[in-house]
Amino acid sequence: MRVSHLTSIALVSLALAGPVFAQGGHAGMHGDAHGGKGPMSHDTMKSSPNAARAAFDHQFIDTMIVHHQSAIDMAQLVDKRAGHDELKQMARKMMDDQQREISQLQDWKQQWYAGKGDAVNMAMPGMAESMKGMPMEKMASASGADFEALFIDAMVRHHRGAVRMAELAQKKAGHPELKKMSQDIIREQKKEIADMLKWKKEWKLTKK
Repeated sequence: MRVSHLTSIALVSLALAGPVFAQGGHAGMHGDAHGGKGPMSHDTMKSSPNAARAAFDHQFIDTMIVHHQSAIDMAQLVDKRAGHDELKQMARKMMDDQQREISQLQDWKQQWYAGKGDAVNMAMPGMAESMKGMPMEKMASASGADFEALFIDAMVRHHRGAVRMAELAQKKAGHPELKKMSQDIIREQKKEIADMLKWKKEWKLTKK
């Protein structure tokens, strides 16, 4: 798979602690790409220069790649830290689905916007609010019911942001391929939101 400059920025930006994300194979996610300032949190992520001037489809592709990667990074923690098999199975499906969509988005980026740089737009409706305040450090040290409460709350918020982005794509995307993918994102992530909220109630999960 081609590793773009965008992907490198996304992975560095999503790293909060090397040992946590090293489990997912994201080696070398340190602050060197940002001037040696150390790992960055979700809250410090920035839009690409002139992103808002790019075509909407270009913005959506690059922004959704970053959004999906952050979901994958969270989902990677589930298998060893959650207690319920239902949540573990969902996390595996999330990783498979969103990695497949990242690969497809990267292919479309090459086809449609090769050489046009990156267009990550943190101001896109649904993006900033779903990425802000992700409790990665707390999740990385929690387990069992404590972890599941943190994960479900964070992932429900994250999914709602993706749904909002995808709904915008339904109105503004020019490529039918992106409209179709956005339909799939809306359908799948709304279902996962409903399942997670149901489990949270059934399992009586509360954050400490």
